Amino acid sequence: MRTRRSNGAAAKGDLFFLAAVLLLAGWGVVCVYSASSYNAEVQYGDAFYFFKKQIVGFVLGVAAMIGMSFVPYEKMRRAGVPALIVSLVLLALVFVPGLGKSNYGATRWIGIGSLTIQPSELAKLGFVLFSAGYFARDPARMQSLKGCLPVLGAGLSVCVLIMLEPNMSVTMCVGALMIGMLFLAGTSKKALAAVIVPVLLAVPALIVAAPYRLQRLSAFLNPWASPKDEGYQLIQSLYALSNGNLFGVGLFNSRQKYRFLPFAESDFILSVIAEETGFFGVLVMFALIGFIVWRGFRIAARCGNFYGYLLAGGITLAFAVQSALNALVVSGCIPPTGLPLPLVSAGNTSLIVTLAGMGVVYGVSRHTQTKKLIQCTV
Repeated sequence: MRTRRSNGAAAKGDLFFLAAVLLLAGWGVVCVYSASSYNAEVQYGDAFYFFKKQIVGFVLGVAAMIGMSFVPYEKMRRAGVPALIVSLVLLALVFVPGLGKSNYGATRWIGIGSLTIQPSELAKLGFVLFSAGYFARDPARMQSLKGCLPVLGAGLSVCVLIMLEPNMSVTMCVGALMIGMLFLAGTSKKALAAVIVPVLLAVPALIVAAPYRLQRLSAFLNPWASPKDEGYQLIQSLYALSNGNLFGVGLFNSRQKYRFLPFAESDFILSVIAEETGFFGVLVMFALIGFIVWRGFRIAARCGNFYGYLLAGGITLAFAVQSALNALVVSGCIPPTGLPLPLVSAGNTSLIVTLAGMGVVYGVSRHTQTKKLIQCTV
């Protein structure tokens, strides 16, 4: 029996996953314009300021997605350690005077001229690349806590640097991703428990350690106690959610975006979407997000290669965790903290990196399908 490469369908991959990702990102461009037009007009004299930036991010992100989908995922094994090192260096550069850019008391960006980069977004992808490569080299490592130490060390290093910015929300996201990667790798229950328990105990300690976190927790418990201060943002978000009712006030017709709701185009864009499209609009959008997550894990499960499984599963998990945390913050289920809704919120670093990551997942489906077609061809 001879095998030969099949032409045509070999490179299609999971087109449903690809279409869903592009649809959500395209919807995000529309939502960014709706949420930001008034604020952009007042602040920059151009109602399309954030919209144009999002278009640029969308185009670059799609290009990155296409490029990454053509890279055989096995070749990314060697990129794990360099990706982690680059991520840690970029996170550290945030604190270099002249390079780090501060906003609202947090230093989370690197600025070079008009170009700004948010290293924490890159760090999530870098951590997944490192963890997948490490476990795939010797799957037996995951059976003991000692074997997981390099992954735990990498994850904690990323968390500490992000927490110092400070950015508690992304720290939580990376912490959840770290535990998720251990779970996906098949870490023993004993080792997993030894990681989860200290992490859970660390959360209240971190809240108590910083006064502003205690204030946010207080605002979460009773936002009406400080309606013009710490509780203001959550109250405005809840107003937007209630205004939307079942079917919304109509696209582009939000009232909260008129500078009532802070960060309407970024961290709290879901509030504007809920106000304009209502409960059913949000339901449809999260059904699309859920579809992407399902297809992503499906791609991972069908890969047939442990490294590809961890890579696709880790990237999908990062997307799922961040989407869930953003929804919980906006709806007042957890204390308010800054975290973009992936593929939807304004922010080029997040959009480009997320699309690039989705390109990796789509690439796993393409190359998995190609291998199966080659094996079945006589």
